[in-house]
Amino acid sequence: MFVTPAYAEDAAATTETGQAAAPATGGTNTETGVPSEGHHGRVFPPFDHTTFASQLLWLAITFGIFYVLMQKVLVPRIGGILETRHARLAQDIDEAARLKAEADNAVETYEAELAAARAKANAIGNTARDAAKAKAEADRRAIEASLAETIKAAEARIADVKTKAFADVGAIAEETASAVVEQLIGGTVTKTDIAAAVAAVNVKREG
Repeated sequence: MFVTPAYAEDAAATTETGQAAAPATGGTNTETGVPSEGHHGRVFPPFDHTTFASQLLWLAITFGIFYVLMQKVLVPRIGGILETRHARLAQDIDEAARLKAEADNAVETYEAELAAARAKANAIGNTARDAAKAKAEADRRAIEASLAETIKAAEARIADVKTKAFADVGAIAEETASAVVEQLIGGTVTKTDIAAAVAAVNVKREG
């Protein structure tokens, strides 16, 4: 605390006599600047011009201490905090970029696998369709070949039956003709003549 000379003299007088000294008249009020009857000769310390030098000295000392404290303690600490936050932000940005790159790679891989799966599915479908068509064609040809064999065998059997039928018809015709001749003319005719006559009739009928 800064002490004015007037306050020091009053304190000294009180100490020596043991009684408070009577305040000097004609003083001014420290707050209003008007004469005060109870505080004669006293001035508010910051406004006392006799203490300006010490006030400036202590102001310089306080500012120097505050400046050194700021430079040595507060500024490095704040700078370290800012650098730490900057490094953390850079690390987070790098991590986010890495995760984004991994996500992009995963999406590209998924799209490539999806395209490959679609191509494989299309190839499998085409192969299955071609195989089904080939099998159907092979089955159709096998059925047609089987039907052709069946028809051929049936035609052969029919031809055999016709041949046998015609042979039986010829024998029956020869016997019938021989019997008719015997009944009509009362004589016999050789089988060669009857066979020739039946053959002639058949040729005439087919023609």
